[in-house]
Amino acid sequence: MAFYDTNIKRVMWYLFAGMRGGITRMRILNLLMKRPFNMNQIGKELKLDYKTVQHHIKVLVDNRLITSEDKKYGTIYFPSQIFEQNKNIYEEISQKVNHEV
Repeated sequence: MAFYDTNIKRVMWYLFAGMRGGITRMRILNLLMKRPFNMNQIGKELKLDYKTVQHHIKVLVDNRLITSEDKKYGTIYFPSQIFEQNKNIYEEISQKVNHEV
């Protein structure tokens, strides 16, 4: 957990601006900030293939930026406490990336 506390800015820059798919991950997070969604709902809302959503959700979960309550079919995802505590970093990156997400 200490890694994320001290390096969250670096992790966020890498995930949203340094890797392919950063804009898609930002679109997913923007959606989840409004309310929790499952993967199927995210795909429909953002017009993305289920496998694409699945990949980006895994990246966001692995980096502890989103979380879920259970691991069953229809799992609902929402922003993690780590993300919520560092939302200002996300907003800074979003402005500097200068893309409409």
